[in-house]
Order: sequence, then C-alpha cells, then structure tokens
Amino acid sequence: MFQKGKLCFFHVRTPLHAGSGQDLGLVDLPIQRERHTGWPKIEGSGVKGSLREVFQQVLETRAESSKKWIDLVFGPEEDGNDHAGALGFSDARILLFPVKSMKGVFAYTTCPAILKRLIQDLEALGSTSTTPSPPGEDIDKALLASKACLIQNKIVLEEYALDAAEDNAASEWGKWLAEKTKIPEIQKRLVILPNDDFRDFVELATEVITRTKIDSKTGTVATGALFTEEFLPAESVLYTLVLASTLFYDGKERENKSKEFNSFLAESLLKNGSAGNIILDKNRAENVLLFFETLLPSVVQMGGNATLGKGLVRTILMEEK
Repeated sequence: MFQKGKLCFFHVRTPLHAGSGQDLGLVDLPIQRERHTGWPKIEGSGVKGSLREVFQQVLETRAESSKKWIDLVFGPEEDGNDHAGALGFSDARILLFPVKSMKGVFAYTTCPAILKRLIQDLEALGSTSTTPSPPGEDIDKALLASKACLIQNKIVLEEYALDAAEDNAASEWGKWLAEKTKIPEIQKRLVILPNDDFRDFVELATEVITRTKIDSKTGTVATGALFTEEFLPAESVLYTLVLASTLFYDGKERENKSKEFNSFLAESLLKNGSAGNIILDKNRAENVLLFFETLLPSVVQMGGNATLGKGLVRTILMEEK
C-alpha cells in the first residue's frame, strides 16, 4: 500500500512517440491513447521503465552500486517474486496540448474534463495545493487566459475558427499552471476548449511523420520500409502520480536494508548541497519519495527513436506551496 505521493509534470521538449504497436488505421505506428476518451497517454509501465533506466545512469555516474538501490526502490528486474518495488507510477496523463494558432503562434489547450480530473488526482494524493475552480463541462466556446490568441471574438486553431472570449477562470488557471509547471508562457497562451473540441484536436493535430529506408544498392525505398509514425508534439504537458511505500523486506533484513538505504540517501543529499527530513533508523515512505526527488534529472528521454533526438522531456515536481 502506498503511503505518500507527489505529482510530476512532463514538459515535452522534442516530439515523443510512446507507441501502441502496429495499427490498421491511417497511421502505421500510432501513439498510446486512453480507450474511453481517445486522449494521449504514456502507460505507467513505460514511465517506470524510462525513469528506472535514467536513475541507473545517474547512480552509475556517481560510482555507486546502482543495481542494489535500483532493485530496492523500483523492484528487482530479474526475479520479481523476491519483493515489490517501493515506487509506483500512474499512467502519464495529458494536461495541455499545443495547437497552432493564427495569432500568437500556438496555444496550450485543455478542457474542463481534464482540469476536473487533475483536481481529483491531487485530492487522491492528499495535496494541500488549492486549485482554481474548473469551468463547467457545458461551455460552448473557447475560454482564453489572455488576448494573446484572440481575434475579435474568435480564435483560429489549425484551420478552425472557434467562438472565444477572455475569461477570469481561464486566467486563474493560467496563473496556477504557469506557477506549478514552471512554464511562464502558459499564463498568456492557455485556452480551455469544450470537451468535444479538445478531443478532436488531440486526435487530429498530432504530428504524423512518414519514414523511409533507402536500399544502398538500388538507391530506392527498401521493400516494406515506407511507414507513418505518430508523435505527441513538442510543448505538450503531461503528469504522472509518483507513489511511494516503505521498502519491502522481511524481519531483520528489512531493518538493515532501511538503515543502509537511509545512510545512502543522507550522503546523496549532502552531495547535492541540500538537506532532507530523514529518520535514519526508520523505514519510511517519505525517504523513498525523497530518494526520487533528490536524484530525478531535470531532463529525461521517454519513448522511441532516442537516437533521432525524440522524446526529450523536462521533469517538474509540483511544489505544494
């Protein structure tokens, strides 16, 4: 059972492909989507796997015995029946989706259903952060945080002109999201769309790239090597719930492992020039969460095509204050 949790934002810096396998639709390699909404997501297993690899690299650069700590926190990779990991991750859920705008270059779009779900997830974590109230789900026009993308009473996203108006609720959400995600541009670019319009944009306005492989002998496309691949566009913002429990070990071994882990964590905090609330002789979920916060890099890679520069993501842990 998880006892502590924290929300982590993912700010996509280069197009990201978290694939769902081959498909019979228009796109050969589509991205992962929620079945009931069609909204983009990254499976929790993919989030955990990417972060596990990143943490292993971080610990290896410190000349630490990385496998021991990785297995303790994320769970053993070879024998999963030995013990469970102390960290869990939810699916990464879409929060803001960038859409090309005739005015202001692009807008960060979201919808009332997305904001309502964010509030519910924060409540599940026991967050003390106070959010603005979400607009009603029956809104019939786009609500803008500022006039940055407004043309008279319209906003033109892609080739679609939508009724729009500057709105106080959108402005409050723009300020809150800009502060929590540390993306200042959200404050002026936020657009809250009706739920159905948002669904249409996340289905139709992703990046679809045609890829080929050239046969070096003939100089033509190799057989079967022409395909299309879908990407979540740069500037997308997602979030995951990071969940922590105590370390899973039995009896005396559990107590010894906890002390060893806490000592390592204290040393890591000192190396980072910070201090944390660690009880060195206790097995605490707070210490596991502090391990994640201390060693989490500011930029990680997720999804496929890493050698093509795809999937670079900035990580932002939400602060409660």
